[in-house]
Amino acid sequence: MLIVQKFGGTSVGDLERIQNVANRVSESKKKGDKIVVVVSAMSGETNKLVSYADNYSKNPNRAEMDMLLSSGERVTASLLSIALNEMGFSTISMSGERAGIVTDTAHNKARIEEINPKNIEDALAEDKIVVIAGFQGISIDGYVTTLGRGGSDLSAVAVAGALKADLCEIYTDVSGIYTTDPRIEPKAKKLDKISYEEMLELASLGAKVLQNRSVEMAKKLNVNLVTRTSFSNEEGTLITKEKYIMEKPLVSGIALDKNQARISLMGVNDKPGIASDIFNKLAQNDVNIDMIIQNKAHDGTTNIDFTVPKNDLNDAKSIVDDFLQNGDIKADSYNEKICKVSIVGVGMKSHSGVAAKAFTTMANQNINISMISTSEIKVSMVIDEEFAELAVRSLHDAYELEK
Repeated sequence: MLIVQKFGGTSVGDLERIQNVANRVSESKKKGDKIVVVVSAMSGETNKLVSYADNYSKNPNRAEMDMLLSSGERVTASLLSIALNEMGFSTISMSGERAGIVTDTAHNKARIEEINPKNIEDALAEDKIVVIAGFQGISIDGYVTTLGRGGSDLSAVAVAGALKADLCEIYTDVSGIYTTDPRIEPKAKKLDKISYEEMLELASLGAKVLQNRSVEMAKKLNVNLVTRTSFSNEEGTLITKEKYIMEKPLVSGIALDKNQARISLMGVNDKPGIASDIFNKLAQNDVNIDMIIQNKAHDGTTNIDFTVPKNDLNDAKSIVDDFLQNGDIKADSYNEKICKVSIVGVGMKSHSGVAAKAFTTMANQNINISMISTSEIKVSMVIDEEFAELAVRSLHDAYELEK
């Protein structure tokens, strides 16, 4: 088998943990598998490098930051390669550039354009273990780039797709995908399998185990993805095509996102194009919009409510202020003490009453729902933040996910 294994920052947090990773990689190699390893920077290394840059500038050049930050992963890759070589394995480390990862020119948040895996394939043909520095590539105009949050996961999935690997294993500090956050609901159950679609919803709705860009790419490239812990031999969770999941549960998981803020616009001029103007301006300033509700008033105006990530709130406020000054909006208000709780499951496609049960559960707990959003496989509800954990536990019980 050809396996791509990715180890995150906590898995390679110090020299002892890098040695543990070397031991795990060696076990896979001894089984006769061809192994490609993608690594993150050691825990805290990226923050340390950022602090070094802050010593000189609060707004450093993005291209220079990519040069700086990409060094953390290269350090880990070379150390792991040295450890494996010392154990008697033929190993080579590669930067993102040498691994053939080509990106666009967006520094700090580049997108992978293509991968030329020739150097990796040549090394594998020589029976070498290949260790790749994740989170980075080379832009089409020849500059070092980084891939943004979750970039090492993205590197691993993209490499697995380019090599047509049999499996891509993402090693983290948790043992797989759970029905909800076990820290909130101790009865949460680890899932054996979950579909790409469900995992995408859970990732975008607040689950932190996998970044949704990597799941999107896995689905696009048909990469079988496993997330598991690097601290034990416990089986993880397989993320794969829906057709490979024989028994599709009604609901697979409950997600909670506390990084939400609600913006309410009152007395918006009810004329064609005003909503388009507002949301286009927000989009141009990279403000991510989630839920939207529009209600027409009786005085020829309309009210618009929408949610944004809390870190986008200040940018959104400044844009809304412009519309207030122009008289397009009469008043606005903001609420950061909200959260979004969501139920996700491919089984919803063929069952009725799933949403009704969620609403009934909230009502039984006296939890008011202020906004609702649905899709084929998810129902999301905005509620007051103080009821977040109660809502998660209540929904988990209502759908009997511990079973």
